[in-house]
Amino acid sequence: MAEKKDYYELLGIAKGASADEIKKAYRKMAVKHHPDKNPGDKAAEEKFKEVSEAYEVLSDPSKRQQYDQFGHAAFGPGRGGMGGGGFSGGGFGGGIDLEEALRTFMGAAGGGGGIFDNFFGGGGGRARNPNAPQQGSDLRFDLDIDFEEAVLGSKREIRINVNETCTSCKGSGAEPGSGKKTCSDCGGAGQVISGGGFVQFRQTCPTCRGAGEVIEKPCSACHGQGLVRNKRSIEVRIPGGVETGSRLRVAGRGEGGRRGGPAGDLYIVLHVREHEFFKRNDLDIICEVPVPFHIAALGGEVSVPTIQGNATLKIPAGTENGKVFRMRGKGITSPRYGTGDQHILVQIEIPQGLSGKDKKKFEEMTSILNDKHFPLTQKMRKAAKTFYDHKRALEENK
Repeated sequence: MAEKKDYYELLGIAKGASADEIKKAYRKMAVKHHPDKNPGDKAAEEKFKEVSEAYEVLSDPSKRQQYDQFGHAAFGPGRGGMGGGGFSGGGFGGGIDLEEALRTFMGAAGGGGGIFDNFFGGGGGRARNPNAPQQGSDLRFDLDIDFEEAVLGSKREIRINVNETCTSCKGSGAEPGSGKKTCSDCGGAGQVISGGGFVQFRQTCPTCRGAGEVIEKPCSACHGQGLVRNKRSIEVRIPGGVETGSRLRVAGRGEGGRRGGPAGDLYIVLHVREHEFFKRNDLDIICEVPVPFHIAALGGEVSVPTIQGNATLKIPAGTENGKVFRMRGKGITSPRYGTGDQHILVQIEIPQGLSGKDKKKFEEMTSILNDKHFPLTQKMRKAAKTFYDHKRALEENK
């Protein structure tokens, strides 16, 4: 067998190429050497197979890492030794099949289920059918929404790029009307032999992925991938009560399935923008409400915005700055956990832009006030006096 060419050279890219560069290079080469564009050209057909094989390995991060480390040996040629048997038997002479001898010795020659079936990958059959329908992958979409949308609910339309099942080949990857042929690398076995000397083992054929067959003519619409890239608009209903990190599931709107398999799901992860007035703590709303100083001193009512609309809050006389009031049932409603409350933090507001006449009236008003009207000031002065008395005593004892 001729030596395989370097996968990076086949695609005309550097070894450190990005996933995007690999994809672009493959598409360019696949279009150039596609059998449909080169009917009867065996060289072009062979080249198309080579670049497809290269892309299959380099587009898979795990396979690419193995290839970068071990080259083509990472996947094994699948032939050699004694006509493709489990062991070459070269060190034993006489063409003895060591695998068969060991099976017979261990009572496993009847096929399947023995200890050597696991080691050699033998006779009991593959764990899953590689030709079975394959479900598409799930997708994630991150969506930024406003605070109002999160607490009240809304309807949004999003646009996503998604790989969908090819309508031409129905996800099979084969050109409609074309068939399949036996895989030349594994001879239809679906498995190849790797390793050398006395230690050899079977593994899934990387060319046909265990199917034992390969497509004779790749689908011209999807280039044999079974999927095509499309842009889709999807309407999303956002329920009230969601928060940052909430996930919405849209069934069947993920990646398309292969070989008739169902599509995956789309998961929309929400990120809620902060609001300048309302702050959220679980289902509760927290806000700072300015209260005019005269209402705080004498008592009265103030209008408080809530997510349901304006509400009236009674302020008792002598209310201090930083006082917190709770309005029950004015928080966020969740279908599962009920409705939270709204907590109002009082911020006493001092009037600004007073005229000279207004200031004179204030001075007249303050003339009736003394320390007994300001208990916090009295408390501060008492604490300060205790500190200074103690300080003076310490200095006298030095």
